[in-house]
Formats: sequence, C-alpha cells, structure tokens
Amino acid sequence: MRLTFTSGLRRYAYNSALFYNLRIFFALAGTASVPWFMDQITWTIPLTLGVVAAALADLDDRLAGRLRNLLITLVCFCVASVSVELLAPTPWLFTLGLAVSTWGFILLGSLGQRYATIAFGALLIAIYTLLGIQLFPQWYVQPILLLTGAIWYNLLTLAGHLIFPVRPLQENMARCFEELAVCLEAKAGLFDPDLEDDSPSLIEMAMANGKLVATLNQAKNSIQSRLRGDRGQRGTRRTLHYYFIAQDIHERVSSSHAQYHALRHEYRDSDVLFRFQRLLSMQSRACQQLAGCILMRDTYQHDPRFERAFLHLNETLDRLEKARPANSDIKAMHYLLNNLKAIDAQLATVESEQALAAGVDNTLSSEGLNGWADIRLRFSRHLSPESPLFRHAVRMSLLLCAGYTFIQLTGMQHGYWILLTSLFVCQPNYNATRRRLALRIAGTLAGIVTGLPLLWLVPSVEGQLVLIVASGVLFFAFRQSQYAHATMFITLLVLFCFNLLGEGFEVALPRVVDTLLGCGIAWLAVAFIWPDWRFRRLSSVAERTLKANCRYLDAILVQYHQGKDNRLDYRIARRDAHNGDAELASVVSNISAEKNTLPGTREAAFRLLCLNHSFLSYISALGAHREKIPREAMLTLMDDAVCYVDDILHSDPINKEKAQRQLADLAHQIAILDADPETKEPLILQQVGLLVTLLPEIAQLKTHIQNH
Repeated sequence: MRLTFTSGLRRYAYNSALFYNLRIFFALAGTASVPWFMDQITWTIPLTLGVVAAALADLDDRLAGRLRNLLITLVCFCVASVSVELLAPTPWLFTLGLAVSTWGFILLGSLGQRYATIAFGALLIAIYTLLGIQLFPQWYVQPILLLTGAIWYNLLTLAGHLIFPVRPLQENMARCFEELAVCLEAKAGLFDPDLEDDSPSLIEMAMANGKLVATLNQAKNSIQSRLRGDRGQRGTRRTLHYYFIAQDIHERVSSSHAQYHALRHEYRDSDVLFRFQRLLSMQSRACQQLAGCILMRDTYQHDPRFERAFLHLNETLDRLEKARPANSDIKAMHYLLNNLKAIDAQLATVESEQALAAGVDNTLSSEGLNGWADIRLRFSRHLSPESPLFRHAVRMSLLLCAGYTFIQLTGMQHGYWILLTSLFVCQPNYNATRRRLALRIAGTLAGIVTGLPLLWLVPSVEGQLVLIVASGVLFFAFRQSQYAHATMFITLLVLFCFNLLGEGFEVALPRVVDTLLGCGIAWLAVAFIWPDWRFRRLSSVAERTLKANCRYLDAILVQYHQGKDNRLDYRIARRDAHNGDAELASVVSNISAEKNTLPGTREAAFRLLCLNHSFLSYISALGAHREKIPREAMLTLMDDAVCYVDDILHSDPINKEKAQRQLADLAHQIAILDADPETKEPLILQQVGLLVTLLPEIAQLKTHIQNH
C-alpha cells in the first residue's frame, strides 16, 4: 500500500503536463487577482493577454539562453505594441507599418526556430494591442501592462527551470523512445504473414519515420543548447548518451535485409515470421518502458524474456537452414536477427555506467548563427518566391493588411478579431490551413454557445475572474492535442475578459462573424496568393532526397574502408538522409490530399515514397553492420556499386546503355565473388544486390515525375 502511494506521488511529482498547467494557473491567477485587489479590473485584459502571448512564445533553453530569449522577446513585444499604439491613429501609416513588420517578423524565422517563435509572439502582441486600443487614455499604459504580463510568466518559467533544469531534455528523449516504439511496431506489421500488399505498411513506416526524425532533431537542438553552457552536468551527459543510443536504434530499425513480400510468400506457413513480429513488438514495448523510466527517473530493467525469445528464434532459423541449406532468405533473416540482437544489447546496457563513460565522439552538428555573414546568408536564401517562408511572409502581410482595410472601410467595432483569426489559422501549407479553418469555426461556435449561459449564470466579477483562469488553463492544456477544444476555451476567455467591461453579450455575435470572415480571407490567401502547390516541386524534393541517400551511402563506404566509428560527418549524412525521407513523406502526404493532382502523379509519388524508403532501409542495413573490410575485391565491388548508384540517380537524362553495362558488370562481380561466411561479406553482397535491384524503377519514376 505504501509503495503504491509513493509511486503515485512520484507520478504526480514528475508529471510535466501537471507542472506546465500549474505554471499557467499561477500566471493567470496573478493577472486576475492583482487587478482585483488594486480595484483596477480593466488591467486584467492586457495582463492576461501578455501571459498568453509569452506562453505561446516560450522556448526551451539553458539559463543563459532563456535570459537571452527573454530579452529578445521583450524588445520585440515592446516594439510591436508601442508601434501599434503610435500608428493606429493614422490608418494609412499603420497599414504600411503592418505590412513591413509582418513581412520582417515572419522572415526572422529564417534564422531559426527560436526567432520564428518570438516573431509569432510579437505579431500576436500587436493584434492584442489593437483589441484593447480603446481601453486606456494614455498610449503607454497598455504596452506596459502587456509586457508586465509577459515578464510575470517568464519569471515563473525561470523559477521552474532552476528547479528542474534538465526536465525538458528528459521529456524530449522520452518522446524519442516513444516514437521509436511506434516505428518498431510499424516494422513488426511488415512481418504479418497474412499481409497481401506491403505498400500501405511501407507508407505507414515512412510516416512514422518522419515523426521520429522530427523528434530526434528537436531533441538534438535541446541538447545542443545545454551543451553550449555545460560544465559537465551529469544530467546533460546522460541525456546525450540516450540520444546516441536512440540514433543507433533508429538506424537499425530503419534497416531492411530482405524483401518482405518475398519472405511472407515463402514462409507463410512457418512460425519464423510470427517470432520476428513478436520480438519487434517486445522491443517496441521496451522502448515505451524506457521512455517512462526516463520521465520518472527510474532505472530501466531489461525484460529477461528477451533471452528466451532470441534463443527460440535462433533455433527456428537453424532448423530452417538445415532443411534449406544455402538459402539466401535464411541468411537475410540471420542478419536481421543479429540486428535485433544489437538493438537488444543497446537496451540492455542503456543504464550502464561504462557505456556512459565510454570515450566516443559526442560532438553535435551546430546549426546556430555564426556571425553577421551567416545571418545575411540565411536571409538571402529566403528572398525569393521559391522559399515557402518568403511566400508565407508576403501572404500574411497582404492578408493582415486586407483585413485591416476591411475593418476601416466597414467601421466594425470589434473587427480586429478578424486579424487574430487570420494569424492563427493561416499556415504556410494549404492543407494545414484548411484543417484549421474547420476546427477554428467549430471551436468558436462551441465557445459562444457554452459561454453565453455562463455569463448569465456567473454574473459576479469574482466568478468571471475564476472562469478566466480556468478557461486559460484549459486552453493551454488542449493547445497541442485538440485545436478545436483549445479554440473553444480561448473564446470563453475572451468573452469573460470583455464581460469585465460589461460587453460580454455584445461581443458574442461579432466574435462569430469575425471568425468566419478571418477564416474566409485566410482561405482565399492560401488558395490564390502563391498557393503552395504551384511551388511544390516534387521532383526537386525527390532529387534532394536521393542525393542525401547517396551521401549517406558514401559515408558508409568510408567506414568499410577505414573502420566503424560514429564520427560527426557520418551522423550528419545519416540524419540528412532520414530528413530527406521525412520531407518526401510530408510532400507526398500533402499531394494525396489535393484534388487538383493528377492520379498518375499521385500514384507515382506514393510508389517513389515506398521505393525510397526501401532504398534507404537497405542502405541503413549496410550502416548498421558497418566494419572495416580488408578484402580488396569486396571494397572494389562496393566502390563500383556506389558509382553506379550515383550515375543512375544523378544523371539527367540517364545513359541507358552505360547503366546496363554497369549493372551487368556488378551482377558479374556479385556472381563470381566467394564471400567468407564468417565475415560481413555475404551481407554486403546481399544488400548491394537489393540496392541495385531498386534503381531502375526509381530512375524511371524520377524521370516520370520530372516530366509531369
């Protein structure tokens, strides 16, 4: 009983969502209670909106980085709010300032995610200032109150960081292992003997891989920010250790040692596929368990049943090998088994102090700013309509200026909610915007329908303040997971805030009308102002992805020549290849949702996605088993294979005669080479054969996409 009670307390103590919601609660409680005690109830609105903007612009970093972010945020917030107060009385000058500042703030995103988030917060503060432009007679009062709310929230954030400095790192790493669990489970689905077509499963695997890559990149950025100011903290080093293990497991999970459809056809009646599927599912649960241990700061205990599962699977493969000697599929399954054993070894030793202290290259690639030359270079890359960020900046500038002009022409009293809706709804991607439109409208209507009875049932000021705090906490609780619910609660917060001025019932209908208008002009903007499908170059994305695969293959080849290590160049090449695969999956997913895409192009895109993921999987298998190969003939074969891959994927147009000669030469080399079964040579021959088998169809699809 006591143990259960203690475990329950620890779950609450390490519940990040609970602490986040508590921070929001204390921040909003402060902005509601202080004006009430001082009998300045009008202050509640800008103070609360300042907290909301600061929370939406919050960024994880080490202490020095947080202080720098806070300074940049406050400067941007101050400039945005004061500019609105000073320019609002002159509409034409305000329109010009709105256009230039919107364009400039959004292009700040070219410098990195930190600046993109702060820029969004600055635009939000500008529109919040417009909402309360008539609240105070002095122009400087509202900016001061908005900044006070932002400072109050950031003080609470800094206090939380001092108490739990590495908690965000642990959360990021836990998410990495959770996504690894999803990938392992998706991989297990490929061994289902009843599966007829593996294309849907490969697409599912590619999409899961894309999410994992994004999570790993986020974790890397978070770790890197800590390492810049690290003084040898154990928590940071342990998180870095987890990160490298996650990277290694990711490479092994991504590996393919055989054609799955061939295995299912050949061994449908055997229990070997079930055993592989069960083992992958067990490793998926182990990653999920490890994620929980990281969050709860528990010591991970490896499941002893793995030893028995590996033993029985190995016995099954031995029986199959005796029944079918020299069968290439059985050799492939042995390599797969070895790969799963390597994953098991990583999981079993994840808490090992020796592994933590092992001398490895723990350098992470730097993506921060490196002086003014780097800043100019990053800006210049986005000063073209070919850049999605540039198109979004221009689109948002025109959108907000059009909304403001409409408000001025019609004289709408609460029309600035049109701008607020447009800012939240309009996304760089058409499909993302379309999804948000429906959720925003549904959430707003639900908020109005729920809020009006509450305004009547809770007429007191104290009750309204309690409802403001509650709706604000619920908005942030649902913001990442349920956008419609979050919209409903922020609508309630707005209603309760304006009801403090006696305008709660008056703003209900304008809120609905403004939401519909804001959603309508946002849809027009993404549909007709440089719509993203005109600039979506599937061929260019495919080209970048295939080139990244080639660089990854080149990096692996170097390791077979020189020996295995985890040097930075290798890890960058591996990450770029998986980033490319994730980008291709994202583009193909967007294409599938568009009605104006030709069916042939859509089918070719999905087929290319499946082939590219298989291609990357075969490369990853070579990377997972990499070691120095002394035999010159084997290295020559790999060199020739890499040259063949480069020629096929980079040549435009493809020289078919040369490609056929190279393919025939490779096939001859593979046929005459006598691989030593005690080394990795059979694996190399197998993976090279799988790679070159895919190349003709990949090249054909690449040409088809370029011509359409």
